[in-house]
Amino acid sequence: MKSKPAVRILVTYHSQSGNTAQLAGAVARGVAETEGVTAIFKRAAATVAVDIRECDGLVICSPEYFGYMAGAIKDLFDRTYETLRDDFRMNKKPYALVICAGNDGTGALTQIERILKAYRVKKAQHPIICKGPVTEEIILRAVELGKTMAEGVKMGIF
Repeated sequence: MKSKPAVRILVTYHSQSGNTAQLAGAVARGVAETEGVTAIFKRAAATVAVDIRECDGLVICSPEYFGYMAGAIKDLFDRTYETLRDDFRMNKKPYALVICAGNDGTGALTQIERILKAYRVKKAQHPIICKGPVTEEIILRAVELGKTMAEGVKMGIF
């Protein structure tokens, strides 16, 4: 008898300073700590449409630059939208966001959420917005987001 494949959560990110990479890594650790769930951890520049189509849940982690998402995250959307826009497998796929903000994070959050509406995915959790330095508290919140996302997708809640 063939066993059911593990649930796959894609954690895709861009980071220049390393702060967003820390948060994305914490999310991926939380996902990986969940039995029966696999974390797929990829830089946005290496993420392709098939990664998004075949995952069961998606966590996008972006720094905020000049009140906007990272260009690499926007590039990810530009490269994948045409392939995924009419793909029924995208309907209501759960997602969560992590923003590492030098400002207040709302500009990046608003723009990412606006684009994700066109993908027809659904928000599964409130975003994490890290304002200022990455602290142990925010790392723990990112791990928890990963665990919650993994469990919620695994159980069919999201």
